[in-house]
Amino acid sequence: MAATGAVIVGAYEHPRREIPDRSVAQLHAEVAAGALADAGLALSDVDGYLCDSTAPGGALGMAEYLGIRPRYLDSTETGGSSYLAHVGHAADAIAAGRCRVALCTMAGRPRTGPRPVRGLPAPAAAFEELAGITATVQNYALVAMRHMAEFGTTAEQLAAVKVAAAAHAQHNENALLRQPVSIADVLASPMISDPLHRLDCCVVTDGGGAVIVAAADVARSTGARGAHVLGHAQAVSHSDGGRIDLTTTAAARTGPAAVRAAGVSLDQIDYASIYDSFTITVVITLEDLGFCAKGSGGPFAASGALLAPDGGLPINTDGGGLCNNQPASRGGMPRIIEAVRQLRGEAHPAVQVPGCAIALVHGTGGRLATRAGSATLIFGREPR
Repeated sequence: MAATGAVIVGAYEHPRREIPDRSVAQLHAEVAAGALADAGLALSDVDGYLCDSTAPGGALGMAEYLGIRPRYLDSTETGGSSYLAHVGHAADAIAAGRCRVALCTMAGRPRTGPRPVRGLPAPAAAFEELAGITATVQNYALVAMRHMAEFGTTAEQLAAVKVAAAAHAQHNENALLRQPVSIADVLASPMISDPLHRLDCCVVTDGGGAVIVAAADVARSTGARGAHVLGHAQAVSHSDGGRIDLTTTAAARTGPAAVRAAGVSLDQIDYASIYDSFTITVVITLEDLGFCAKGSGGPFAASGALLAPDGGLPINTDGGGLCNNQPASRGGMPRIIEAVRQLRGEAHPAVQVPGCAIALVHGTGGRLATRAGSATLIFGREPR
């Protein structure tokens, strides 16, 4: 199948991780300006705008703040996977002629400011809280415990995900945590919710990021080095009235669908950005996407496969959400941006994947064990 005709021509990640001197709206504006400068475009070129519910005033409020008059707006809200959905929706809108230059932004200040205000809780949330599910980490601890019981996954195998992230983050001058860690370090960190330790959990940072998705002819006219959107898919998983399989996510549907749409195979993927809110998130996502068999994600992570540049499947070469950046308590946008860097050959030389031509990005929003949104993108250095 041919590429969608959409190209990410601009990408920018805010360099700061603690930003007490900016409003969230200012951060959106700063990352928008950075992405547009990277693309060689101006705000006046933007005719599509996409953001999530944490943006002040939503898409309408931010369009006013930025001074743009887009003819296409999207404020899809699926938690941390929202930004991957936005890129996919922008690609579809461009293909349909509804816009030609789409700006996608995310920003937040959960580290130095108030946590972002989101929509009303799900109808079942009150009942879940009565059962003791009051914090996101508890959901993922439940999933991790079940995975251990079913497949023999160990805490050491989960810790290997963090070790890989830290090995990459030491080369990222903007990462919040740059110190390499060992398996023993992870296991010695305080237990947050059994079996997840502190170092099994993502960082909390201020910051943000933005990408510009443009029509192919716009990309050619600017001469910008881009990442072609080859395929995308999104899906949801939920408790299904109590019939939920805790060890399977909607990535089992979005991964194969995105790969089919892109006309590629998993063995052609050179690099993957995998949402890493917790170490267990990575292990299960790798299984569901098909990079390893169900139940073998732990041994796969422990094998060294995730390490750049020479592992079998290098992931999150910026340090990911576990070490680098999780602005707005969400990590989808930084995962997109690092995939663009890899395809452009702009990742740090110590972690740049040689000849990186095809990248997969996967986002997980909401909470596993209850309800979550998954989205998968396939990018190519060249159109197919």
